[in-house]
Amino acid sequence: MPVTQRIVPNIWCNGNAEAAGAFYGKALPFARSEVESRYPLEDLPEFQEHLAGAPLVVAVDVAGTKLRLINAGPEFRPNQSISLMLNFDPLLFEDGSSPGHSSAAARRSLAATWERLAEGGVVHMELGEYPFAKLYGWVEDRYGLNWQLMLTNPEGEPRPFVIPALMFGGAAQGRAAEAADFYVSLFKKSRGRSGIGNRYPYGVPTGPAGPGELAFGEFRIGNQWFIGNDDGSGQTPNFTHGVSLEVRCKDQAEIDRLWEALSADPEAEMCGWLKDRFGVSWQIVPSNVEELLERPGAYDRILGMKRLVIADF
Repeated sequence: MPVTQRIVPNIWCNGNAEAAGAFYGKALPFARSEVESRYPLEDLPEFQEHLAGAPLVVAVDVAGTKLRLINAGPEFRPNQSISLMLNFDPLLFEDGSSPGHSSAAARRSLAATWERLAEGGVVHMELGEYPFAKLYGWVEDRYGLNWQLMLTNPEGEPRPFVIPALMFGGAAQGRAAEAADFYVSLFKKSRGRSGIGNRYPYGVPTGPAGPGELAFGEFRIGNQWFIGNDDGSGQTPNFTHGVSLEVRCKDQAEIDRLWEALSADPEAEMCGWLKDRFGVSWQIVPSNVEELLERPGAYDRILGMKRLVIADF
């Protein structure tokens, strides 16, 4: 199901974004990758000179949902705080046979995807049957990106194949509902229906989570779904720049509005990046940022900016 995206997950890679993109293009169903932009050939700061001409951003399209891989250094790495849920809905895997056959096809695709992602990675929840799903598993792949794979009930309300999932633990413990309400309010003018979806509290104390905290929650920004849960294990690290959420803005006024509403840590502001009150990292950029970066000296100028100013490119 194609997704009209307002927000694009960006994944930090340690010099291997092109290889990671090629891997995801083969490991995931309905996926392909391409180099979207490259580092300039000259005028790079000393710490990036080895990246001259190398891919800067690699785009991965998974069933109509775009991800961007940022080719950088070892400063950050994705972790469990933001993962990507893959919904293996049997209706996506119709093979012209009965619904039972389509369910079998979805199971086969899920199992094959799991095997590819788990190779060289770390399994956090074994693939198997759980109270909430007939087939589910959580795996961290060889590049550090976390994935949740679930066989979806085709009789339920449809959801996209890929859904970003935010786990509020550590310093953000217990704030999943608050964050969802804030994000929906902030982006309420997005195209499509924004709002809160299903919410299921733990009901009883579970690890660091109180009974009213969310074992599962979801919210919608425009036509794009997100999951927001509170950590019940005590093992979820804080949010980092390893996975950030990118918003393309139509003009300077929109950049300014989102920046003022989201930025909560002046020390984290750099090159259009910010950190919000929950610790989640965002990139607030012009819709034509690639075109702007092609201007002479633009790459050097953006390194000196915090909030991006279109007129200064």
